[in-house]
Amino acid sequence: MSSARAGAESRGEARAVTATSVAIADGRALGGLLRVVVTRASRLSVAKAAVDRFLEEMDAAASRFRADSELSRINASPERDVQVSRLLGRAISEALRGAHLTGGAVDPTVGMAVRLSGYDTDFAAMPADGRAIALVAERVPGWRAVRYVEPTRTLRLPRGVELDLGSTAKALASDLAAAAALAAAGGGGVLVSLGGDIAVAGEAPAGGWTIHVSEYSGAAITEGGETITITDGGVATSSTSVRRWTRGGVVLHHIIDPATGLPAAGPWRTASVVAGSCVDANIASTAAIVMGDAAVAWLEEHMLPARLVDRDGTIHRTSQWPNPEQAPRFLPANSQETRSRLGP
Repeated sequence: MSSARAGAESRGEARAVTATSVAIADGRALGGLLRVVVTRASRLSVAKAAVDRFLEEMDAAASRFRADSELSRINASPERDVQVSRLLGRAISEALRGAHLTGGAVDPTVGMAVRLSGYDTDFAAMPADGRAIALVAERVPGWRAVRYVEPTRTLRLPRGVELDLGSTAKALASDLAAAAALAAAGGGGVLVSLGGDIAVAGEAPAGGWTIHVSEYSGAAITEGGETITITDGGVATSSTSVRRWTRGGVVLHHIIDPATGLPAAGPWRTASVVAGSCVDANIASTAAIVMGDAAVAWLEEHMLPARLVDRDGTIHRTSQWPNPEQAPRFLPANSQETRSRLGP
């Protein structure tokens, strides 16, 4: 996960944030940490309120942990045509787009596999340890089993298919919440970090938005930590070392490999990606964990700056992700050179 603050020295070093540069509000939403940062300090309260309202709407639409959410009701009633809300429809479209562009490495039909692995409630409420559960390697139904007609927002799920929009919906929420906050603030610049999925909108502060890259979004920002700087787009980090639990002595995590229906077993414990939007960054970071060794070539092909950390802690950088000891740390996510090719 990544945390963020504003301002950077010319060589990319993080500097302290002063009260005159930005205003910050912290909280919790969608089961994780929330941070809202604005450059118009006097508009912080209205910007945070706009973010809170939007995230409540997203939770009611796409949460897998609320029995009364729109998504839960649909998962419980397969084999029928349902017209979904605009917000859930957008989340489903992004999830299916991610599945198409990653060759199924990111697949929203992992819902049942995630639930059977023990992740069946909000992570904060899950016991860290528990009795053994039966894990059976079985390919998930696959995103092509979903029948979704975007113009009419009509969805039909076959029996046995449960959608888990999970990370893509959270990243989309960061993008849309940042836009809502910017509108409420009436301009300036806005950053929204939702569990470390970071989206920025409007005008960046002088020196850009400085992002401290770590596995956990609540990690303390240290002078020795690695940072990057962006002015637009988004940053997302996927990790197998944060949302993990034990059942019968077996360590599990929340990123499912659709090919097996089991937690991904590749070499990467963390993948951080910069892209033209937070949802594109998240699609790519999740895909990298699932793809394993093949992720490096895939990320390079799509010109996506990424920072991959293997199980031993060795860091591998792709595309234009800078080496902090050798290069500037500024990443213009929407430039011709670094914009994600993941499509519209």
